[in-house]
Amino acid sequence: MEKLEIDAKRGTYHHGDLRAQLIEATRRLVETKGPDHFSVSEACREAGVSTAAPYKHFKNKGEMLRAVALGGMLRQHQQMMEELEPHPPGSIERIIALGRVYTRFAAAEPGVFRLMFGLSEDHDEHEELVQMGDQIFSDVQKEVAKCFGRNEVTASDINKAFLLWSFVHGLSFLQIDGKLTKTDLQIDHESVLREIAHRVMHDPKD
Repeated sequence: MEKLEIDAKRGTYHHGDLRAQLIEATRRLVETKGPDHFSVSEACREAGVSTAAPYKHFKNKGEMLRAVALGGMLRQHQQMMEELEPHPPGSIERIIALGRVYTRFAAAEPGVFRLMFGLSEDHDEHEELVQMGDQIFSDVQKEVAKCFGRNEVTASDINKAFLLWSFVHGLSFLQIDGKLTKTDLQIDHESVLREIAHRVMHDPKD
């Protein structure tokens, strides 16, 4: 099997890799048609390969979609790590940066974003997907802990990380579902992200 090589920074795949070509073709179709409205043969045409090609690398359409979801998670994680770099460890700016990447990724790749959170069939059996999801959430927990001067994650940090995730996840879907454009609310995303971060990260002992 050819090795999957993901260029997380550019969100593309190296040419000449048949498996990667098929994943990229599937990703484009997910963005234009959604995960439920395209066929394996369409992905083959998009990639410029024979209809027999996918079955050298994937058992079925579901495996192709899971590969697209994994690629999306890898790109999102890479973008998160890059966004953190300019900000001092333990600062609230790092929490805001994570939320910024989350909503920005959803806006840039709404089809893949929906797929990442819409997969349910055999999801638990896909070890890489589970591990990547756990890694992203673990990194958020660690950033929360650092804000409180802790090197170890506590139950309180996990709870705050979940609250942050819930807020930005909801905001992301309101955004890509077009709900924000159908209201008279004047929403400034950066201001919302900052307020969410400050409210969740407020220490009641202060």
